[in-house]
Amino acid sequence: MLFTDSVFIGIDPNPRRKSFSYAALDRDLNLIALADSELDDLTAFLGAQNAALVAVNSPSHVNRGLVRKQLEKQSLTPILRQARGVEMRVAEYELFEHGIVVTGTPPRKELCPAWKQAGFKLYAYLSKMGFKPFPAQDASCQWLETHPHACFCVLLEQSPLPKLTLEGRLQRQLILYERGLRIKDPMEFFEEITRYKMLKGILPNEMIYPAKVLDTLAAAYTAWLAGNKPETLSMLGEQSEGQIALPGKLKEKY
Repeated sequence: MLFTDSVFIGIDPNPRRKSFSYAALDRDLNLIALADSELDDLTAFLGAQNAALVAVNSPSHVNRGLVRKQLEKQSLTPILRQARGVEMRVAEYELFEHGIVVTGTPPRKELCPAWKQAGFKLYAYLSKMGFKPFPAQDASCQWLETHPHACFCVLLEQSPLPKLTLEGRLQRQLILYERGLRIKDPMEFFEEITRYKMLKGILPNEMIYPAKVLDTLAAAYTAWLAGNKPETLSMLGEQSEGQIALPGKLKEKY
């Protein structure tokens, strides 16, 4: 299906409060929406779109024990210890094998942290609104799951700098800018710095997006690729547990 008239939306559940960050791109990678909202406002925004591809930074399914069963079958005891009890889905374990550290998803929703539970609630709303899991034939509204840290590993072809640091945010914003997103050029940050401003601790921090916004933009870009260049995606995991889509091909090790 062609997504030429779609909006490409990235959503990130906020870990400390019951809200979501979201970003929306058009077909030309223009940033047309960037906001924090409660679930009702978010679903109202989604419902107003005639066609949309949504990428969510949260698991879509719980762990069904597939990794544990496979490793127990193979009797790989050392790997079992490394995998922290193997409470993870196949997609998460595949990232683990590539050197990308992510948190595993428990086998029951009530055991998940609040932000993952918020994600499950969002997926349920998307389903009620008629969104189908990507790829779906002849569905104008689709969703897919992604993971922001893994996205940046793939985009940068290495593990990124810590996300909450200034240099980590600059790095993430720069790779998104170089991929064509029409966002603030992070290199202009340095043009605004003078000797006086450095001495006074006056930095143009408003030019660099917060970490959660950059995670949301990475998800939106993944949605854009799914709609425009699906052959460039990596799809990890089993459908029964939820697949993770990433904006490029995985290296052997990070």
